[in-house]
Amino acid sequence: MYISITKQHLDKTFSKSCGDFVDYLEKENRDKEPELQEHFFDQYNDHVSPKHVTKDIDGNTAKLRKNEPKFYSLTISPSQRELEHIGNDPEKLRKYVREAMKDYAGSFYRDVPVSVDSIKYYAKIEYERTYKGFDKEIKENQPFRKEIVKLEHDLVKIRRGELEGNDQAIQKTIDRLRAGAPHKVSGQMVVQGMKKPGLQTHVHIIVSRRDATNTLSLSPGSSHKASEAILNGSPVKRGFDRDGFFEKAERTFDTLFKYERNFVESYNAHKMYNKDTYRFFAHLMSLPTNEKSAAFKIMGKSGMHVPNLNIPTNQVQLALKAFKQLKRTIDVARDAGSIGI
Repeated sequence: MYISITKQHLDKTFSKSCGDFVDYLEKENRDKEPELQEHFFDQYNDHVSPKHVTKDIDGNTAKLRKNEPKFYSLTISPSQRELEHIGNDPEKLRKYVREAMKDYAGSFYRDVPVSVDSIKYYAKIEYERTYKGFDKEIKENQPFRKEIVKLEHDLVKIRRGELEGNDQAIQKTIDRLRAGAPHKVSGQMVVQGMKKPGLQTHVHIIVSRRDATNTLSLSPGSSHKASEAILNGSPVKRGFDRDGFFEKAERTFDTLFKYERNFVESYNAHKMYNKDTYRFFAHLMSLPTNEKSAAFKIMGKSGMHVPNLNIPTNQVQLALKAFKQLKRTIDVARDAGSIGI
């Protein structure tokens, strides 16, 4: 499970309204019949119009200054393994989002507990993802793509009589470059805008910075985890526990759908990897044989090469060469965001 929280972009596009973001989230509905369209939903309603979402979020910004975000964006991206477990069922995903938003509300540290009814949010399920310029596949295909574009320009000039050359030879070179590109989907070279294969279902959530009464500020971007400050001579609770939210949301999915989460899929594994990679690796290798085997299968299924490591599970100081080999593999998985670490 991968969950991200980002603040409203403070630029010309998003500084005053969530309208552009709402329009962006409607992209999969374009050219679809009304009965096939995916609707916004909140804690209690399955069908909320884009117009209502924009009006409600934009109208809930009392006392916010120009340099403060008016809303936050949450993205919930289950792994393909998690999606397979729930049958890629949108009803189950909506049910999960509503439970996860209870975890979100409960992660605010306030004198008066924050409930999900205090949160003003709207969510939208999307089923597709496309390759972007920052994706590893695009970056690694870029040298091939650059040369192909140059040759295609030359080909046009040759056919116009503006340049001398053998157009058939150039076309063969282009075909060879496409075939040699490291990343392909269904035999086609991966390029920007191409749809990613497999289950790509995820959820975008727009959350107002203000509570449902438009009187309190609820910022998940707070730099304070859970602390107290003195305001007008009195102690005031403040902060948002991101780690706590991610962990609770993960447990909620597991409990709700009886999902048996492997170590490498867990948020704790993600934190361990970032803070102490050697400890992560040692823990991975010390797992029971069946769990360790499942961990490597999960990583392998995410599309990267998994090295064959013959290292005793009780060995404390693991071979550095083997460690570096596995670390590169894990880095690939983390960049792909496909196994939750």
